[in-house]
Amino acid sequence: MTLPLIGILRGVTPDDVIDVADAVLNAGITQIEVPLNSPEPLESIRRLVNAFGEQAVIGAGTVLTPAQVRDVHAAGGRLIVSPNCRPRVIEETHRLEMASWPGIVTPSEAFDALDAGATGLKLFPAVQVGLEGMKAVRAVLPEGTRLYAVGGVGIDNFAAWRAAGVDGAGLGSALYKPGQNAKAVAQQAIALVNAWKKAGEE
Repeated sequence: MTLPLIGILRGVTPDDVIDVADAVLNAGITQIEVPLNSPEPLESIRRLVNAFGEQAVIGAGTVLTPAQVRDVHAAGGRLIVSPNCRPRVIEETHRLEMASWPGIVTPSEAFDALDAGATGLKLFPAVQVGLEGMKAVRAVLPEGTRLYAVGGVGIDNFAAWRAAGVDGAGLGSALYKPGQNAKAVAQQAIALVNAWKKAGEE
């Protein structure tokens, strides 16, 4: 079963991306995004798709325009994650049959994203919205809507967020910081995955 976790490798370089992603995949995280404000992100995505395209969903984060969606698609990516809700970006992602995870905070953004064809919703920044705010948004979403929390979510509060109703999470600096080696990332990834699974049992 695929874990509902997206590994965010912000700042990773093409030279490091394979080793880092291998550590993430070995821990059980099979959705990986390279934010477009990383060094040479499209090259990193190409390398990841060539190496792991059969076992993972690879794509980009911080995607802001339809043109960037097309660039990621051309590089082999099949996952588009954004910090904001732009229907044109979502529609282009949907047209290209890629997974679309736009960032939302309000119910208005959530419904605009779903109307445009979003695969799921990225509550961002989750730490700003808080548990009570998230529950208010969750309460009005259509049944079956997938909601991932991103930003300030991790080992210390997975249980609270899961109990409040999130379906998954995006893992950023808790998983990877620029320059970290694969060994460090492996330890962090395993700890995060174990904590996520334990939180689901509580």
